[in-house]
Amino acid sequence: MTQSLAARSLAAVWHPCTQMKRHEAAPPIAIARAQGPWLHDTEGRRYLDGVSSWWVNLFGHSHPHIQAALTDQLAQLDHVMLAGFTHAPVVELSERLATLTGLGHAFYGSDGASATEIALKMSAHYWRNLGRPAKSRFAGLAGGYHGETVGALAVTDIPLFREAYAPLVRLADTVPSPDARGAQGGESPADVARRAAEGLRQWLEQHHETTAALIVEPLVQCAAGMAMHDPEYLRLARALCDRYEVHLVVDEIAVGFGRTGSMFAHQQAGIRPDFICLSKGLTGGTLALSAVLTTETVYAAFYDDSVARGFLHSHSYTGNPLACRAALATLELFEQTDAINANLALAQRLDGAFAPLNQHARVRHARRQGMIWAWDVQTSLPDFSRRYSAAALERGLLLRPISNTLYAMPPYLLDEEAVQHLAASALAALEDTLAQENHS
Repeated sequence: MTQSLAARSLAAVWHPCTQMKRHEAAPPIAIARAQGPWLHDTEGRRYLDGVSSWWVNLFGHSHPHIQAALTDQLAQLDHVMLAGFTHAPVVELSERLATLTGLGHAFYGSDGASATEIALKMSAHYWRNLGRPAKSRFAGLAGGYHGETVGALAVTDIPLFREAYAPLVRLADTVPSPDARGAQGGESPADVARRAAEGLRQWLEQHHETTAALIVEPLVQCAAGMAMHDPEYLRLARALCDRYEVHLVVDEIAVGFGRTGSMFAHQQAGIRPDFICLSKGLTGGTLALSAVLTTETVYAAFYDDSVARGFLHSHSYTGNPLACRAALATLELFEQTDAINANLALAQRLDGAFAPLNQHARVRHARRQGMIWAWDVQTSLPDFSRRYSAAALERGLLLRPISNTLYAMPPYLLDEEAVQHLAASALAALEDTLAQENHS
């Protein structure tokens, strides 16, 4: 008898961020193909991709415009190293990103964690080149997540990751999160933002001489349970970083490219960061690519005859032509579909469909930012996330709660059938999961 793809995967593949032993009871689902917002498995079942396959897919799977661009590029140039060479896709993408962000000199990596490390290294090296090597430490928000490589883990405040690899990591400091759920005594989200910014001010006042940069996930701290904050925090953080001579790094890896209702989340605060980290949606969910853009001031500090003053970082696939072409095609889709405005209408339709979930007796802090929805679920189940994910899959829906926070971050092209399926199945899966409380 032929062994199933799932069984072969368990014998040969180490799946990410997974306790593999759990797959004894719940083998991975073998996906054969994907189209639009739907994933199709080898058994003929389909699942609505309610989390955009870890937040990367923007315009649906197998989009013909991106496919055509990749096919065309593959016939011309698959890859060439970017040291000493260049090519049209990387130049054109860098120009487009500069126009969109107001920053420039894009430096490319392969994933979000790489982008974090690039930005942190650039910041610290900048201060070193300016003769201020003591400015080599970093600060991030409580509950922040910026990746899982060793450098990125330094500014990731997720206990599970920090504790496992603490001996390998030079841990950064954390400052208060402006998470609006922390409101006290009738505070507004802007009040919470101001209170958190005061905590940042106090910290910078003491530590700015040894601090290179503050890194922030603007508007939504995703891995912290979709913690959402008022743009006022970003405005105040920008002013404080200017006052204390500390770089502001915005991690738009998950929240960029329309997820929060604007092209980039920090734009809702009307600020310009010193660095922006991009990945995930950059290629529309097709190929791995990340980018960091910065200011002319930072770039100029590295421009010198000395190699030691240059930025000492590289990846073999830096600026890969195929990935850059996919990113260009994705940016073209934003223009062709007027995606930012179209998402306003789609979000309103989803708001209406999610109303019963928002009003559920066990839901706390129902919230939305752009195309991201979240609900904190009051439950006694210690493994709520795992149970809910299984219940959702049974109903043909891919949703993976973060602890007790259920969230949806779907692609931007849901028709009415998909909207109703997402909302109804999310609610039904919640009922299915809560019904297990008395039997656990």
